Amino acid sequence: MKSNLAPGAAQDEVLAFLANPATHGLDKPVARIDTHGAIVFLAGDEAYKVKRAVRFPYMDFSTLEKRRTACLREIEVNLLNAPGIYLGVVPITRGGEGRLAFNGSGQVLDYCVHMRRFDESATLDRLAGRTALTHQLIASLANVVAEAHERAPRRNRDSASDLAGLIRENGESLTRTPDLFPLERVQALTAASLAMLNSNEALLAERAKAGMVRRCHGDLHLGNIVLVRGAPVLFDALEFNETMASIDVLYDLAYLVMDLWERGFPQAANSLVNQYLWQTDEAHLAGLAALPLFLSLRAAIRAKVIAASLPYSEVSQRKKLEREARRYFALAEEFLTPAAPRLVAIGGLSGAGKSTIAAEVAPSLGRLPGAIHLRTDIERKRLFGAAPSERLPQSDYRADISARVYAEVRRKAGMALAAGSSVIADAVHARREERGAIAATARDAGARFDGLWFDVPVTIRIERIKNRANDASDATAQVALRQAHTDLGDVSWPRIQASGEASATVRDALGALAIPPRAAATAPAAAAPDAA
Repeated sequence: MKSNLAPGAAQDEVLAFLANPATHGLDKPVARIDTHGAIVFLAGDEAYKVKRAVRFPYMDFSTLEKRRTACLREIEVNLLNAPGIYLGVVPITRGGEGRLAFNGSGQVLDYCVHMRRFDESATLDRLAGRTALTHQLIASLANVVAEAHERAPRRNRDSASDLAGLIRENGESLTRTPDLFPLERVQALTAASLAMLNSNEALLAERAKAGMVRRCHGDLHLGNIVLVRGAPVLFDALEFNETMASIDVLYDLAYLVMDLWERGFPQAANSLVNQYLWQTDEAHLAGLAALPLFLSLRAAIRAKVIAASLPYSEVSQRKKLEREARRYFALAEEFLTPAAPRLVAIGGLSGAGKSTIAAEVAPSLGRLPGAIHLRTDIERKRLFGAAPSERLPQSDYRADISARVYAEVRRKAGMALAAGSSVIADAVHARREERGAIAATARDAGARFDGLWFDVPVTIRIERIKNRANDASDATAQVALRQAHTDLGDVSWPRIQASGEASATVRDALGALAIPPRAAATAPAAAAPDAA
């Protein structure tokens, strides 16, 4: 895709000015980063971002005034999540002697966003390249995104209508590069996307009415998140198109989930979805019906944007970028591939490894990005308004409360199944009636049911419990000892010896469920719970 504009002489002067170390009082080279819409100059402890003089159907920086407005808007939309990074908008002027300067009194040639430079190696795309996506980082990221969505301003928009326009615009843009995206596949993707949108139109309208459409980040991928003092910070929010940023919060989350999956981190992608659901409105469980469309759109947009960047890329990089564009397009198709929902219940006494194995198995179960992981440990904490790692008193483990917690897991499992998602119900399930009730949940939803029981000697269970850290379970060694005398009754579920390495138990669990691990699940992603 090409813009009908190219940078003019004035903008070329500005770029040369910003690239000059002397402009910044430096004797070291200034680093330059080019995208299809902007150029960023990294100079010492500071950064300057210039909007490229281009116009696309979805982004228009074709005039000086439009670039000034976009710069001001970028500061405004990023101060909510990254106040320590964004410093202001600075005009670049030409004085009487023809010299360019920051914020001078002469003619304004262009505007730039002034930022405090951060460690570029600490962006999450770089960390992913070093396989540094730990469980704790994904949990922290889910919390940061959930908080950003909570404070994001609500927007009264018809999200279905916006998405329909986006789907058609994607199709039009993708057809302009038939050497990358075959016409018949583009048409099929467009038709499938519109069909899924049509089937979810009432759901999206209901979510918009309930306040789920907000002024979100809009461009939430790994490259726009950086660790600052160990905490994820969301930066570079989309500023140039309010329609593209005023979206369903699950559509905002979907970009990050898609990015993780595409990079070969299925556990991290699946864990991010589940961690987000554990701490947000349960209405998102019904919203999962639209998640495949959201994920597909994100991948299609990425393919489109990469194609648009090709004219501005180094010739040596173009083959690599073309391969990336094709890969994203294929992923957009894959996200729309249907899969019948199923319910898997994992049972076992405390310390049996249920949560660890559930997190490992989840990416391979059901449609992308895998199963919804429901834990009684999490639901109990939600019931009492406690953080997942906050310990509850023993009085909160009375039989009547446990019955409520199990009922809540079954209710939410029904919601997720109705939305087309597969589910893993992770609980002790020591009582025959609990096992029967979770199986009935699947029957009521018309979904396949499988139950797995993990057998582990009490000594190993106690050791695992002692080694837990930052986990939602409050089980202690004393609890494990008491459970050793529990009368389980007739456990009809397949029994798996789970006392060995997690990889062996995962293999046995997948075998019992007759599902192969997805190819992406072999990638190095450390996003399973720390506790066994």
